[in-house]
Amino acid sequence: MSRRNDRPYDITDEGGEAFAIAADVTSEADVLRMTEEAHRAMGGLDGMVLNIGTFGKVGLDAVSPEEWNRVYDVNVRGPMLCCRAAMPKFGNGGAIVFISSIAALKAGSQMAVYDSSKAALGGLVRDIAHLGSRRGIRANLVYPGLVDTPNGREAGAGRPNRGKGHVPFGRQATACEIAYAVLFFLSEESVYVTAQTLAVDSGLSGM
Repeated sequence: MSRRNDRPYDITDEGGEAFAIAADVTSEADVLRMTEEAHRAMGGLDGMVLNIGTFGKVGLDAVSPEEWNRVYDVNVRGPMLCCRAAMPKFGNGGAIVFISSIAALKAGSQMAVYDSSKAALGGLVRDIAHLGSRRGIRANLVYPGLVDTPNGREAGAGRPNRGKGHVPFGRQATACEIAYAVLFFLSEESVYVTAQTLAVDSGLSGM
């Protein structure tokens, strides 16, 4: 995996296999189908990364109750449905990693609906960790900082200085740099770590 994401990463380059399943995480039927297909295709489940998220409008007045519910359906209800469907299919052990955002830690995005929904994952991960603990299923959370992805570029539209001057490292993260933190939580190297959070943001949330 290229640490700076200088080239597209292909799982098959490392001798791995991958497949895609299209699903709507706000639909319980879709989540159940997706989980069953993944379980069957891989011969079991021992890890899950919940990289789920959508944005909303800035502020409060512009956000209708319907949009508020829509964002929460994706950002909070979706991960909950995935855990509820997948955890019974886990054997003893394994890991779940939630992807939140440093928007959960500081009001930088100005999108109250997005920030609060991502903050809600902090509570959810603790309960999932508690539910999984008797079976050795770990649940942890990553707070990515500013990341150079299509979603990140969309969020920064009209703000040319995003990810530069005010970021301690002077640049945005690459997707691979976030993935390395996720990989730690998925791996046996974190076998005694659960209900924990890690900000991968060059210190933006702590300085």
